[in-house]
Amino acid sequence: MASRTRLAGVSTACFVLCTLAAPAGAGEFIVRSQTVPEMKAVFAEVASHQVVPARARIGGTIRDVTVTEGSQVKEGEIIALVVDDKLALELNSADAKIRELGSQLTNAGTELDRAQQLLARGVASQSRVDTARTQYDVAMNQVKAAEADKSVIAQRAREGAVLAPATGRVLTVPVTAGAVVLAGDEVARIASGQYYLRLSLPERHAAEIKEGATVLIGQRGISAKAAGDMKTARPGQVVKVYPEISSGRVTADVDVSGLGDYFVNERTLVFIPVARREVLAVPPEAVTTRHGIDYVRVAGASGSQEVAVILGETFPDSAGPRIEILTGLRDGDKILLPEAARK
Repeated sequence: MASRTRLAGVSTACFVLCTLAAPAGAGEFIVRSQTVPEMKAVFAEVASHQVVPARARIGGTIRDVTVTEGSQVKEGEIIALVVDDKLALELNSADAKIRELGSQLTNAGTELDRAQQLLARGVASQSRVDTARTQYDVAMNQVKAAEADKSVIAQRAREGAVLAPATGRVLTVPVTAGAVVLAGDEVARIASGQYYLRLSLPERHAAEIKEGATVLIGQRGISAKAAGDMKTARPGQVVKVYPEISSGRVTADVDVSGLGDYFVNERTLVFIPVARREVLAVPPEAVTTRHGIDYVRVAGASGSQEVAVILGETFPDSAGPRIEILTGLRDGDKILLPEAARK
């Protein structure tokens, strides 16, 4: 019995010494209240900075469409061909007109040469030469006008090629080969420029969301498991807050990289700051977990002791990541942490 009593006393003394003694090489961290943003998880839709239509420049029948939904196109690339059969007839008519006027020009040139020869022999007047030269000039100008008319018709025929107005991804192709279109009809819609996220938030958050605010974008997917949490989220920035509230909601745009392979209007999870709150937080190195319970070593006047705490969210800080302490600590507590935590 005496042996057991002495053993129990030694164990108790060892427990007290282990509780009060600070570990070798320990650093100190003073717990201070700090203001952090309160994040709210919402869904945002992927949008394109520009969605431009590719339109037919002439009316006619679509002979060929070279793109489908999702195709990548470059600016100026031919995406469809519109053919107007009347243009071929007009070109034939223009060629015939040019040949007719060419014959008249040749005849006028011959008359001018004859008049000049007769004038040189003194058997023709100067007025006849002037008349012949005028007829020749008129015929030449008529030929030039006919050739210009033909160029206009040929240009209209070339404008049957529907060109991509910008580099990007084809969203919709509302026509098919054989369809009849008019000048100005939409042949395709192309999303160009970098993608961004569009938020639609309740009106109560309108005063909290600001341009330049940092938000966190979850992984691709609309389920909580696929999107992950704030630890795995990537940062983005609010670049525009629209000044009009519609149907009780405020709209904001978020700029973020890495959305190139997303679908337009695809939804993804975004964590946005909607309020600010005061928290107590410590470095992750200060927390020790044993048997499912989290502890933090607090230094006091008579030594140190481990205090059980309840942890909250992990958030970034200028000095490194911090873990929110919900209960167990007070503002001003001195925390002992390993040497590695000070580096």
